[in-house]
Amino acid sequence: MVSPLAGTLTKQRIDVEKLQQLFWEPDGEIAPVKFGTSGHRGQLGRGFAAAHALAIAQAVAQIHLKDKIAGPILCGGDTRLMSATTAKLCAEVLAGNGLEVILPDIPLPTPVFSFEIINGRASACLNGTASHNPPQDMGLKYNPSHGGPAGSELTSRIEKYANEYLKNPARIKRMPLEEARQKGLVRTTDVITPYVEALGKMIDFAAIKKAGLKAAIHPLGGTSLPFYRAIKAKYGLDNLHIVNETQDPTFYFIPIDHDGKIRMDPSSVYPMKPLIDLVQSGEYDFAGASDPDADRFGCATKTGGLISPNHALCVAADYLIQTRAHKAGMQIGRTLGTTMLLDKIAAAAGFSIDEVNVGFKYFVDGIVHGRYILAGEESAGMSLSGWTPEKDGILAVCLLLEIASKKGDIAALYQGLTKQHGTPVYTRVDVPTDEAAKQRVKSFKKEDLKDLTQVAGEKVTAVRDTDGIKVYLQDSWFLVRPSGTENILKFYAESFRDEAHLQTIIAEGRKYFGV
Repeated sequence: MVSPLAGTLTKQRIDVEKLQQLFWEPDGEIAPVKFGTSGHRGQLGRGFAAAHALAIAQAVAQIHLKDKIAGPILCGGDTRLMSATTAKLCAEVLAGNGLEVILPDIPLPTPVFSFEIINGRASACLNGTASHNPPQDMGLKYNPSHGGPAGSELTSRIEKYANEYLKNPARIKRMPLEEARQKGLVRTTDVITPYVEALGKMIDFAAIKKAGLKAAIHPLGGTSLPFYRAIKAKYGLDNLHIVNETQDPTFYFIPIDHDGKIRMDPSSVYPMKPLIDLVQSGEYDFAGASDPDADRFGCATKTGGLISPNHALCVAADYLIQTRAHKAGMQIGRTLGTTMLLDKIAAAAGFSIDEVNVGFKYFVDGIVHGRYILAGEESAGMSLSGWTPEKDGILAVCLLLEIASKKGDIAALYQGLTKQHGTPVYTRVDVPTDEAAKQRVKSFKKEDLKDLTQVAGEKVTAVRDTDGIKVYLQDSWFLVRPSGTENILKFYAESFRDEAHLQTIIAEGRKYFGV
């Protein structure tokens, strides 16, 4: 849905000097360390400061020493304002505790952190990123030895220790970076070549080169830039054009999102508009983008404009089912809020669905143990078994380009799937709320809905309460869940009838839950 404010909002440039100062000297009491679905995040200053980075790094050092976890820890971050500084602070703390550190000399994509871990070159990582959030935000996440996002039990330990260190910063050990380098505790390494070479075993770059589709790639100012350059060079992809190589921590060159904020979101039509215009003008056949830490993807085509992540996941799942060898019992993995068209595609091919709570960490075990043909989420995350247990926007863009090169326009392929399985109408509504309402929704259990037998004229067939409340109908569903980081309730809904039916589901569902 296009925001009525889209043409009236004024872009605001962030104050770099002020944010840098607030990172070192917050203007008030800082927030406690709290890990959401992907690390601790907040606005530079009270939300995320140098003190957070130091405390989290010391907490990780404590866990590695206590649990006797051997091997170097990979530290790095994306192209945000204080990411490189955050990575260096983490390296100093880890080295101060006698731990080995790998500190690359370039910004590093989230999936590459994961790739380095699963290939045995790092034991874990600390990654300074706030994904596609506005440029004044910053964050820090930890991935353990399996390479995927840390689970709740581990992040709870990090939170506990880190908050203790926030209160007692004198207990944090640090070693100056140059001293740590001289002692051999901190070193750099080539992180581009191994990833790009391995990607060639997952993607048919020869087919992409042969087809010659003119592809526009936009890193959105992020870490994927040198990786796309290396992919282009290694696989001879003269048809792949990096259309914007700007790297600026203010991200001022990115068009504002629907709410007036700069948000480097490859699944939003607003920041993606320049790329969409390139394909719709006919200058390019395909366009792909990834966010600053390259864990989310976006793509656009001549006929379809910006492709919804749900649509792209369906096309990718169908293609992988048709073209890749699969072991018995493999599944399509999707989160609670992702389209159930995937269920129909999987069932038609004799595969089942693994529906998990929101958060890519719930796919880690399945990816590590080779259970997933594809694992995806509606917020533009994707990976495959045999690859990283982190979502990978570079892999996703390259896979979609392979599909377009071999099978045709992604939008047309999606339309073919809907003719076969039905056309879903999907939405997600973010409802502003307060903490009390969030807790009320969080407290709901499926037993509380035993009297809910019908919504929008459809029979209620099941209820799930593992992550908010999801109500399954005969050919539709809706989900309400509180955000872990903002005062909003996320209301998802999908109908295989029409838009009017979807709106009825939303109205009745919101009324029932009082949202």
